[in-house]
Amino acid sequence: MDYPSLSTDQVAAFVELARQGSLRRAADTLHITEQGLRNRLLALERRLRVELYRKRRGQRRSAQITEQGLQFLPHAAAFLERAGELCDLFSGPTVREIHVAASQYLTQYLLIDAVRRFHAAFPQIHVRLSTRTEQEIEEALLGHADVTIGVAAPYEPSPELEYAHLFSMGWSLITPRRHKLLSPTQVRLRDLVDQPLILFERGSTGRQHVIDAFHEQELSPRVDMEMTNTEIIVRMVEAGLGVSIVPLLPSGAVTRGRRVGIRSLGRQIRPIQSGILTRRGERLPDAGDKFIEFVRGTVAKD
Repeated sequence: MDYPSLSTDQVAAFVELARQGSLRRAADTLHITEQGLRNRLLALERRLRVELYRKRRGQRRSAQITEQGLQFLPHAAAFLERAGELCDLFSGPTVREIHVAASQYLTQYLLIDAVRRFHAAFPQIHVRLSTRTEQEIEEALLGHADVTIGVAAPYEPSPELEYAHLFSMGWSLITPRRHKLLSPTQVRLRDLVDQPLILFERGSTGRQHVIDAFHEQELSPRVDMEMTNTEIIVRMVEAGLGVSIVPLLPSGAVTRGRRVGIRSLGRQIRPIQSGILTRRGERLPDAGDKFIEFVRGTVAKD
């Protein structure tokens, strides 16, 4: 088989351009001139016989990746990683890095402890963990090759991403202690219409699940406050500023030690599904596979 003559310099130029979104910033990162960067990109396009990014006269600072470029990007990143592994083959153990983007909820109540234990089990693999909203996680996976894995509860995952289920969470009402809503054996959504609700921020998967459930019953909830952080929501309820509807892990980690009352809402709100997001058709690095397997084991134990 005749293999095309692709250099790591050419492929690295394209991957860095995709990461930075700018010829100038990509050139600065690689410590070469803009013309040198363009030369590498043009040589790569000639070898592949496709246009990888759109050339714009007079707009040297920005670059738009083409559809073929987006298709090539994950393979280019994998090519560079494999090249690095080949170079390190005889140099002894090396530290590998994976970038995991996760929601605040899953970072705080699942991944902090999981990453700590993963580092102890696999000291040669460094996990770079960043916290983002569900939408930002999907955008990062689709637009940034350095983001390896997403851990989130996507409302409707992009068709360009693959979703692997980890676990489901039901919804519960949390109130200050001795609240009147703790007396009934079953709390209905219509009982909450006039209550001052503290919900997740607009655009989040959690909020959408809750609002959908109210609207399906033709109810309009009274939303007094919106927060991005579950910990803050629980503290605000504890302070008597309102009531909230949140997904709760079976471990009880979310409300442990807090002076709040809890009532399950049963099946009135669609359970929130949490899992792993990866780019469709992309082969994960070995370090990524190990991390996913470890997180699955952590969830199963909990």
